[in-house]
Amino acid sequence: METISVFAGGGFVAGVPVEDDLLAADSWLVVDGAARFLADHGRRFRAACEAAAAAGELVAAMWRAAVAALPREGDWFPRVELSASGELRLRLRTAPPRGGRLTVWAGPPGDPRRAPRVKGPDLALLARLRAEALRHGAHEALITTADGWVVEGATTSLLWWEDGTLCAPPDELPALPGVTAARLRRRAAELGIPVARRRRRVPDLAGREIWLVNALHGIRPVRGWAAPGLPGPGPAAMAPSWQAWLARQAEPLPPPPAR
Repeated sequence: METISVFAGGGFVAGVPVEDDLLAADSWLVVDGAARFLADHGRRFRAACEAAAAAGELVAAMWRAAVAALPREGDWFPRVELSASGELRLRLRTAPPRGGRLTVWAGPPGDPRRAPRVKGPDLALLARLRAEALRHGAHEALITTADGWVVEGATTSLLWWEDGTLCAPPDELPALPGVTAARLRRRAAELGIPVARRRRRVPDLAGREIWLVNALHGIRPVRGWAAPGLPGPGPAAMAPSWQAWLARQAEPLPPPPAR
């Protein structure tokens, strides 16, 4: 199920399916009226809209209206959007099934995205990358630089473990500021677990516990690569306790405003 609504200043009106360019977008999981890190998603969306010169007060009003419009029962994966035509939209979608461990396709080196640090402009391209991964028998596509440094997945942020340290690619590599990944790194720091930014190629991750994370699926350990000759990851020993912690972070949505 999917419905599209357009923000008209005072609220939403029914929209029609469109395939125009997006300047900004954000999505998150809602289960029976609860969501993880909703304020973080709102800040990321507003920042992307501000960078695209959208009026801040209008975007803030749209965000509040979108949250108020979300169903309080069922599993949903809504997306807020700013289109190239200036429309602010709410795309209300039934949440797809959540997955477990996954196989990853490491495609040819090189990042094809035009705006890797902003969610929205490259969504259509990333969908094509993931479709290519599916044709290779994988669940997700890994994006690397032209030199082969790992960056992130087409729809996921990349984390891995090295000798008790939670690692992520360095900031200078062009990646989306993932909400879930940032919260996991913060949790590690709160627990006194070392957190590091490191440049690695796929062979450097041999035997490591590797996670691909996002708002929909949470933490999914990598179980293998859909490419011959690449050394496999290690066992997912750390994942269960962190998945349990992440599941506890869902908080009730704010109550809709009184009418």
